[in-house]
Amino acid sequence: MNSPQTASARAPRASLGVAIIALNAQARLAQCLEALRFADEIVVVDGGSTDDTVSIARGLGARVVVASDWPGFGPQKNRAVAELGTDWIVSIDTDEVVTPELASSIRQAIDSPTAQVYALDRLSSFCGHWVRHSGWYPDWVPRLFKRGAARFSDDLVHERLVFDAPVQRLAGRLLHYSYDDFETVLRKVDAYSSAGARQRHAAGKRGGFGRAVARGLWAFVRTYLLRGGILDGRSGFMIAVFNAETVYYRFLKLSLAAQGERGESPRP
Repeated sequence: MNSPQTASARAPRASLGVAIIALNAQARLAQCLEALRFADEIVVVDGGSTDDTVSIARGLGARVVVASDWPGFGPQKNRAVAELGTDWIVSIDTDEVVTPELASSIRQAIDSPTAQVYALDRLSSFCGHWVRHSGWYPDWVPRLFKRGAARFSDDLVHERLVFDAPVQRLAGRLLHYSYDDFETVLRKVDAYSSAGARQRHAAGKRGGFGRAVARGLWAFVRTYLLRGGILDGRSGFMIAVFNAETVYYRFLKLSLAAQGERGESPRP
């Protein structure tokens, strides 16, 4: 039996905070938050939702911060991180669900840390099918980090965690319900291509119809053949088309942005 001196000499239990950004995310938010009950604090930075996102988050114990001036995915995630005062932080998206095995791995990692940054094993679904090829899997995403050891890039879209420390991997899956239906696919083609075009335009890059076609075709070939999308069946083909369309529209929108900047009329 431990003596009172030994018990008092123990280091306090490490605290864990969850950083989430949300916008009209009522569809799977409850499932996401229910799986995070092992955390000490959850902060949801809401971008101005018009559905029940805010009420669901508050009802399940999350602290909600409304920030409607959308600066892009990276800056918005950094806002959520800045709201937390915990020893460790894990960033989770509203369409992701932490499995019990992963929750246990996260808790063990922060109680007896051997690294400052940990990667999670994310498995994504596409219109109801789990995708194990197509460049989507394996998909180790750095998401758990000690306070001050990492931050998100300032990218408008496809943000990443920036850090200098070595990364270790955790057991257990992070289930990513990324595209529940075809309507979601179409919305994200438009949103991602627009955000990507704005980001490239701000960096001084230029597009064009020929480049849009060439890059789109290459995106299809890379996804479907080089990254094994053909092994994912119909879902793999759909993902390859989705990637091709996103890239095609990104470069086309980039070209149109440049024309508008020069005061040119769109070509018929």
